[in-house]
Amino acid sequence: MGCGNSKVLPEASKKSYVSVVQSLVAFSKGHEDDDEPKKQKKKQKNPWFSASVDNPHLGPSSKQQIKQRQEWNKVPRYKDKFEPRVTARYDIKALIGRGSFSRVVRVEHRATRQPFAIKMMEVEAPEGREVCDSELAVLQRVSHANVIQLVEVFQFPQRVYMVLELATGGELLDRVVSRGHFTERDATQAIQMILAALVYLHSLGITHRDLKPENLLYYHPGADSRLLVTDFGLSAFAKSWSLRTTCGTPEYMAPEMLLRRPYSCAVDMWALGVIAYILLSGTVPFEDDSRTRLYRSIVRGKYSFRGNPWPSVSNLAKDFILRLLVLDPATRLTAEKAVRHPWVVTMAANSSMTNLHRSISQNLRQRASRSSSRCPSSSTTSSTDASSLGRLMPPETKPKQQQQQGRAAGLIQPQRAIQPRARGHKEHQHHPTKALDSREG
Repeated sequence: MGCGNSKVLPEASKKSYVSVVQSLVAFSKGHEDDDEPKKQKKKQKNPWFSASVDNPHLGPSSKQQIKQRQEWNKVPRYKDKFEPRVTARYDIKALIGRGSFSRVVRVEHRATRQPFAIKMMEVEAPEGREVCDSELAVLQRVSHANVIQLVEVFQFPQRVYMVLELATGGELLDRVVSRGHFTERDATQAIQMILAALVYLHSLGITHRDLKPENLLYYHPGADSRLLVTDFGLSAFAKSWSLRTTCGTPEYMAPEMLLRRPYSCAVDMWALGVIAYILLSGTVPFEDDSRTRLYRSIVRGKYSFRGNPWPSVSNLAKDFILRLLVLDPATRLTAEKAVRHPWVVTMAANSSMTNLHRSISQNLRQRASRSSSRCPSSSTTSSTDASSLGRLMPPETKPKQQQQQGRAAGLIQPQRAIQPRARGHKEHQHHPTKALDSREG
């Protein structure tokens, strides 16, 4: 399931390269002086999606109001695309996100007035059907506090409507940037919830394959909110070491995936190591302007703990990352073992309570500034980088390259590669949510 068994290199979009920090441009405009309390207290509106600013002379609140009005103006257009069966049950309120094959709108149930999100997916194209099938296969089976919950599904020949619980607390890194205070203990709270989801998913034979901060959403804005793993468009049901497709977001992809070797759910644990590194520093462990050099750094496991705030980060936290960013997937921490790591179990009780927020924010702003000055058009292709990566692999493992773009989260996401399945499609009808049998990936 998911991406099938063909091998595909990810599309070389600079969007994915700078996805961790892209929206810090807007954040830095509102926080140019960290010593001014008033500027520090300004509320940020989804800073990870606010890199493009139409009018730099408008204040944050004005931009927010204009953006909200623009989204509201789009509602009638999207209402017309919704099937009458859907609008008979749900009142369409606002467009809140979009992807290559999907649109996400905020809705209210007409009878209960309870808010939900509806992900409308275009499934006429093979790529859209592939992403939709992968996501539905997982969502119709899972039920966990830290996994986004599917409420019901409306299926039609051209579109599929997934009714999901509405997560209003923002992305993981939104919370880090906006709170103004962030310690190792705060990081372990987030890591514990991600691990709880991974232990559950992996026990069901589900590999996410695109775990990253953008796909980790808080259910509500409160400090006690649960963190949800979302976006299962590239996920797969599979037995150990049976997956072969190269897919995901480059900075988070495990070395065994890049080397076209059979892999398992251990690729999710590598991605968690990257996420933990970002949480504690505001930087990514592997980065380079050249996609080829980026891949080489990953397959060699070449990274460091140099620069701020790493001197203030405990050795236990670094050990947790080191045990996840292990080249050999067989010796990498599993989700069950990671939950028992001392840094996670003690919630960094023996670590310094140093506030890492200032260093993290500065690092993110610096990366945003560098990225905005050097980033070419997102239409850049990866043919050169992809062919160069082939030199890292044995000759017998070099595949023919077929690239496809895929973004399944509904919200703005970096481009990812997927391989559409060649198979017939049955006519689809509206049906309630029901459990599916386990499928191979």
